[in-house]
This record gives sequence, structure tokens and C-alpha cells, in this order.
Amino acid sequence: MTCHIIASPVGAIAISASDDALQSIRMLGASAEPDATDHPLLSEAARQITAYFEGRLQDYDLPLEPASTKRGNELRAAVIAIPYGEAASYGEVARRADSGPRAIGRVCSHNPLPLVVPCHRVIAAGGKIGYYSGGEGIPTKRYLLIHENKQEASQWAA
Repeated sequence: MTCHIIASPVGAIAISASDDALQSIRMLGASAEPDATDHPLLSEAARQITAYFEGRLQDYDLPLEPASTKRGNELRAAVIAIPYGEAASYGEVARRADSGPRAIGRVCSHNPLPLVVPCHRVIAAGGKIGYYSGGEGIPTKRYLLIHENKQEASQWAA
């Protein structure tokens, strides 16, 4: 596994990959310094993540390390299917995936690939922002939702 660190509006992001698949994205905050890489997949992931934050990319096209189970891949696909600029409740995503809200919550809380697998688009019932395990938690999730939706911060109550 090779790692590359990039700067972003939500702080430093560490991207890890094998030779042929993205394995993890970790939002580190402001404490890490960006570095250079000659790994083609990490360079492409960095390019796409940067384009996302610049408003030039809505859908990622990167090979992902498979989830540990077939069902995990299906639930991950349900989260990926939430369109850019939209949000869906845990219950809505669960219904689409023929699953339960807790299973979707587990997928989101253990998501090794935030941004690419956009768990920030999964919200609690009633439009509440819910939980987020990436970056600084709820403030990071709120930033990402506002970035995509161009909405007022007050729309995303904790």
C-alpha cells in the first residue's frame, strides 16, 4: 500500500492505494503536510478529489478496493448512487438497497473511502445532518453538503 497526502478545504487528506485499487481516504485535518507521488492511481485520485473541491467534478471514476463481502459492495453501491447535490436518509438508502437503516449506518461509519463513497450524503430522518466519521465530524459533513448543494448552513441542523 502506498500513501499520498493532499491539501483540501477540509484539511489534509491521506489517500492510500495498492497497484490497482484505491484502499482508503482519511481526512487528517490541518496537521499533515502535502507530499508528492509518482503512483499513477494516487495521482489520479488526487486530481479527482481536487477537482471535486474546485466544483469541477461530481462523479468519481476510480477503481475501489472491494468491500469484504458481496453485501457490503451492494450497500456501498447504494450510497454511491445518491446523486451529487442530493441527500437521502438512512431509511431511504436502506429501502433502495433492500436493507435496514442500521446496516446503512454501519456502512457509513466504517467507510474507508469518504468523498468517493459519499456517506456525507446520508442524513438522519427529518433532514437532520446526523453523524459523520470523517474529518472533524459534523462540521466536515456540513461543509461537504453545503459545497454540493450551495445551500445555507442553517438547512443542515445537527
